[in-house]
Amino acid sequence: MPTAPSDTASPPDIPAPAKRANRTIALVDDDRNILTTVSIALQTEGFATRLYTDGDVALKALLDNPPDLAVCDIKMPRMDGLELLRRLREASDLPIIFLTSKDDEADEALGLAMGADDYIAKPFSQRLLIARIRAILRRSDIVQRDPAMTDPAVAEALPEPVRRGRLVIDPARHVVTWMDKLVSLTVTEFLILEALAVRPGVVRTRDQLMNAAYDDDVFVDDRTIDSHIKRLRRKFRAVDPQFSAIETLYGAGYSYTDE
Repeated sequence: MPTAPSDTASPPDIPAPAKRANRTIALVDDDRNILTTVSIALQTEGFATRLYTDGDVALKALLDNPPDLAVCDIKMPRMDGLELLRRLREASDLPIIFLTSKDDEADEALGLAMGADDYIAKPFSQRLLIARIRAILRRSDIVQRDPAMTDPAVAEALPEPVRRGRLVIDPARHVVTWMDKLVSLTVTEFLILEALAVRPGVVRTRDQLMNAAYDDDVFVDDRTIDSHIKRLRRKFRAVDPQFSAIETLYGAGYSYTDE
């Protein structure tokens, strides 16, 4: 039987089955039944899990020892999921899926705008959650963690970095630099920037940017894309206060221009 979730700073992991896990998923939810059942399902699929029933405890643990992805509930006592997400995004680009009640559309939009990578409404199927987790991990996979990178043939097959003026985007390593300075982006921010930069000067509508950043069954509104663009600009201006390469064409969308 799995070990019960704990509110201590270092809650014990549920013992993994014989299949070795290669990715670690943190689950943050005050519902212990959900934690236990989802953890067992994830471990059956080869994931390791860490369980947290308290947002304050989870925040410290996720920053001190980041997993590969976190699944966070919105409705929690003390520190809710939105506050946890906000504070995480001040210091981390950890991929995050958040869980929300079926009727809380405002929470969904706000969470995505604050930097979550995906959301799932409760009640949810474990199969859907696992599929979403795998999809985000594929998108956020960092090559340096992959032993296959020691194979020269594999390395040669990787996509070349995209170079646009002062911007360099390395899709294989999920690395972005501006004027040779690292800019740390979430998976969603990275995909939006890449969609803009691959065709400089071409206006991308919000719908096109949504399609580039989200799976087909995730629906977000225009304000969410606008919020991601604001976050992108803010991160680049922290490196270069004169950054202006992402342009807004009111009523049309956005474009990237940097000569």
